[in-house]
Amino acid sequence: MIPLPAFADNYIWMLHDGHQAVVVDPGVAQPVLDALGPAGAPGSLQLLAILVTHHHPDHVGGVDVLRSATGAQVFGPACESIPQPATPMADGDQLHLLGLRFDVLDVPGHTAGHIAFYTDGQPSEAAPILFCGDTLFSGGCGRLFEGTPAQMLHSLDRLSQLPDTTRVCCAHEYTLNNLRFAQAVEPGNTQLLHYRMHCETLRAQGQPTLPSTIALERAINPFLRTRTGPVVQAARALDASHATDSEAGVFAAIRQWKNTFT
Repeated sequence: MIPLPAFADNYIWMLHDGHQAVVVDPGVAQPVLDALGPAGAPGSLQLLAILVTHHHPDHVGGVDVLRSATGAQVFGPACESIPQPATPMADGDQLHLLGLRFDVLDVPGHTAGHIAFYTDGQPSEAAPILFCGDTLFSGGCGRLFEGTPAQMLHSLDRLSQLPDTTRVCCAHEYTLNNLRFAQAVEPGNTQLLHYRMHCETLRAQGQPTLPSTIALERAINPFLRTRTGPVVQAARALDASHATDSEAGVFAAIRQWKNTFT
């Protein structure tokens, strides 16, 4: 499982078995082509499939080039417009690639038809893997461009119920900024403080902060903690109206704060 850097802060995720590869959300083709190696050369990889979580250009911009160059099949959200031809995928669908079973989860909020791909990793991977696009970030979540707070909260609830050891492969290196915000929301969270220090060390060394894990995100991510006392109190300090009496209202208040956080 390899994060291929793209643009300023994207990751294109690649899985391979030494012969064939799968990539997720290729916003640009060249990093993938470089990682595959020259066709037919010793050690090169054949691109078997391209998985797409949502329609934004920084996630689909390289699809056509890669499909043309490799013949890879594209799988993406059934309810969004992505480069065609593509096999439409929706909640409950399954894929079998590289000896792994991938379950498709509907996770609307960032976009209306956003999906995620989850595999329990058996038998070839050590731990489960979640490719969640821009729904869940380490320490944060995506902006609500097309969905509602209630939809995004439900989507994050689904992801937070995955096994603790699930590796969270999100599509952007937003972690340090997200953790600064998370500490503003929940300054007394000591695990968050230690994690931020760890991530700062990784970035200083030029290393990615990802993947995270579901267990870690439940402990440090304010958007998975909107029912905990400190996060509820932070939301009500922002908005004392009755809106924060609901779970979706708490989430909406924290998300709006993040939108303007600098």
